[in-house]
Amino acid sequence: MEETTRPHAGRTARRVPSAELLDGLERATALDRPIAVISKKVRRRLGPGKLRDVLHGVPMGHPLHPALAMTTFGCWLSASVVDMTRTGSRAARTLILVGLGSAVPTVAAGLTDWSTLHREQQRVGLVHAMTNAVAALCYSGSVFLRVTGRERAGRMLGYAGLAAASAGANLGGHMSYRQAAGANHAESVGHLMPLGWHDLCALKDLPNGRPVRRRLGYIDLFVLRLGDDVSVLADNCSHLAGPLHQGRVAMEEGQACIVCPWHGSAFRISDGRVMHGPATSRQPAFQTRLRQDGVIQVRPAE
Repeated sequence: MEETTRPHAGRTARRVPSAELLDGLERATALDRPIAVISKKVRRRLGPGKLRDVLHGVPMGHPLHPALAMTTFGCWLSASVVDMTRTGSRAARTLILVGLGSAVPTVAAGLTDWSTLHREQQRVGLVHAMTNAVAALCYSGSVFLRVTGRERAGRMLGYAGLAAASAGANLGGHMSYRQAAGANHAESVGHLMPLGWHDLCALKDLPNGRPVRRRLGYIDLFVLRLGDDVSVLADNCSHLAGPLHQGRVAMEEGQACIVCPWHGSAFRISDGRVMHGPATSRQPAFQTRLRQDGVIQVRPAE
């Protein structure tokens, strides 16, 4: 009889070692004390305002830090290509210096985003910042060695800087794609609801002036009644899915807004526009109408 090989019932597939390392980094509670100190100082230093919104990327509609980071890493990678092809030491120095210059706003934007993340994301982010700091030191030393005539040593230190920057980029990718830092946590809500009008609840069942959560199928909605007017947004904040119905209603630039209770993102209630970060993505909004029998109906805003 022909034997067939079956996997052992208790055996699990071996995970990629780098993934195991990053999983362990997310659980590294030893990093929590410096994280708490640094993030508190960053938030206190910036405070609410236009500078913080710009550093988050609110005017762009998506985080600013990744775009700046690509400039910095691109310059340093290009410098290594120039070094490897021996096509011009002056060009390599110029690229390194441009990368170092762009690193300043990159760090400012990154720290601003990092200060309002979940703790597991901040743990990875702290090591991400440390590896990039090593890269910047290596490239600074590389420029010094080059201008003092030690070209070969400068190239070697530049390669070390590229290795550190690559490790930092890997950690940044883990935060973006695995931990969803900077991603829109409410983007899919409008696509989950079928087209057309849907019954939500009776107007008389809504408290006046106080936000509440209502479910439509398996979708959580933020609902605010002001007299006979009802505004509806996705309840999970686009920044990190905080419950908007637990937030406070405030006036921003003469517009009624809901402020997320987790990290203070402010959204205009009428259409979900971001008024203040850290959120950069508009909150999905819904059109409403009142039936003659007093039932509120909703549909995704066009």
